[in-house]
Amino acid sequence: MPHDHATNLPKLPDNKSSIAPANTKGYQKTLLISFIIIAGYMVVEAVGGWLTGSLALLSDAGHMLSDAVALGATLLAFKIGEKAATRQKTYGYKRFEILVAAVNGATLIVIALMIVIEAVKRLNTPPEIATQGMLIIAVIGALVNILVAWLMHRSSNDGHGHSHGHSHDHSHDDHNHDHSQNSKANKKPVNLNMQSAYLHVLSDLLGSVAAIIAALLMMAFGWVWADAAASVIVAVLILFSGYRVVRDASHILMEGTPKGINIQEIETALLSHPNVNSVHDLHIWSITSGLNALSCHVVVDGDMSIHDASALIRELEARLQILSIGHATIQVESAQHSQSAACSDDLVCDITSRQTEDGSHIGHSH
Repeated sequence: MPHDHATNLPKLPDNKSSIAPANTKGYQKTLLISFIIIAGYMVVEAVGGWLTGSLALLSDAGHMLSDAVALGATLLAFKIGEKAATRQKTYGYKRFEILVAAVNGATLIVIALMIVIEAVKRLNTPPEIATQGMLIIAVIGALVNILVAWLMHRSSNDGHGHSHGHSHDHSHDDHNHDHSQNSKANKKPVNLNMQSAYLHVLSDLLGSVAAIIAALLMMAFGWVWADAAASVIVAVLILFSGYRVVRDASHILMEGTPKGINIQEIETALLSHPNVNSVHDLHIWSITSGLNALSCHVVVDGDMSIHDASALIRELEARLQILSIGHATIQVESAQHSQSAACSDDLVCDITSRQTEDGSHIGHSH
């Protein structure tokens, strides 16, 4: 059976890509405003931390610097991600968002470790700190971070996220799918790049809160060690946030199964079609946050025509669209197909273990 990519599908938009570009204009506007606010107050907090001698303020100012860099890099990533696909970059530059998210997460980890090292030094020899000035600057810093965090949170929930994939006419066979699957497809995915920038700001807010608490403790009880202790607590929170972002970015870069995607559910949706006998060589991965892709082989009766195979692919793609798969490549083959023996009947095949005598791989590159 020839490898057919549903040539009878509806005509694609003018960009001639089956992957719709992400709508990030709302994100970009929010990031630009947030960048200006954060960068401006960073200077105030750095000068204030230097004048008062507060490590909590200085570390918070350093974190604000990383926030400004993260917000600027995130904005740049969205801009670059809008570039069209080319023959050399067939998926475009969408993965650049994930690379920036990974760098943002790594900087969070580095900042946390630097704060801990400096805090340990200060616990041994606490310096003199102008607590009243420290308190005023920390309160203003907290208000600035609350404003920026609110702006970013509102942007993430205003529907400025990704809208991927092409629309299909649902066949009558798909009407028996549960309405909960439609709500799942309409649920806006989390943008990892935006999330990493948001975590930068959120952890910076925690730094300001910790500085406020430390200033109050020093003013009330004379606990000079509270400044360094607060910095350590914040550093631990920052470290955890950075780890999560790096972990999620690495999972996407390793082409792991996207969060929220259940392989068993995907298999069931494909096998529930009356013309599909079995499914194998199934791979699911994320191109970027919210844009999931799939490739698989479906086994059908050997007498299916090319026209019927095209209709089958169209119907299967509609089912996958409901399950948040925006881009699918489906190979239709008969049970006697030569690669069926090579791939075995396993749902997920290890393509690295299938080699021919000349060392080349049997299968399909994704």
